[in-house]
Amino acid sequence: MLKKDKKAVVLLSGGLDSATTLAVARSEGFRCYALTFKYGQRHGREIEAAKKIADSSGAIEHRIIDIDLAAFGGSALTNPIIDVPKDRADLNDPNQIPSTYVPARNTIFLSYALAWAEVLGAFDIFIGVNTTDYSGYPDCRAEFISAFEKTANLATAAVVQDKGRYRIHTPIINMTKGEIILTGTKLGVDYSLTHSCYDPDQEGRSCGRCDACRLRLKGFAEAGLKDPIEYVKKQ
Repeated sequence: MLKKDKKAVVLLSGGLDSATTLAVARSEGFRCYALTFKYGQRHGREIEAAKKIADSSGAIEHRIIDIDLAAFGGSALTNPIIDVPKDRADLNDPNQIPSTYVPARNTIFLSYALAWAEVLGAFDIFIGVNTTDYSGYPDCRAEFISAFEKTANLATAAVVQDKGRYRIHTPIINMTKGEIILTGTKLGVDYSLTHSCYDPDQEGRSCGRCDACRLRLKGFAEAGLKDPIEYVKKQ
């Protein structure tokens, strides 16, 4: 049974990593408040996926926040004139930061999550960052998460007033994509509801060639499972 006072804010993008993270938080007994962002990204498929995941997972509340990172651009995900890279040879090179990196995105997302957590009286925040199978984003590293957690515990009235201390949970940070998928499968995650592709077609089918698709497909292959979503070309 869930404890009434065990609340957590969970960042939910609509992808398989965040869906698994939400399931882990639920399995640990948290009452989950899911937070999704319309941040000026190329398409809305992941927003629709996040809605379905939140509904199916039993989130207490799901908020979708509008912010405009496209006003700054600097990423293939927020600037339509920058091509989404496909079939990258250096996919697994952490020293090569791809054009799909969105400047300061996780810093911004975690700041919003912290604000909501303080209002809710929650001291736990979950984020589905990963450093094993990822695209080289610097704001997915453990060092960043540790630094943000320290900031959260310096910058909030709740901590100053001794109401609690914040913890940023990263349950999948050291897992491979295959391990993430197996973990989520055991916890009942319906991966057919998730969306990972950076550049889907007009019908919403995943391209199969961007970094997110390739890492996802690699993960399902490692897990010995079939990816339940539809791709532009047969995989």
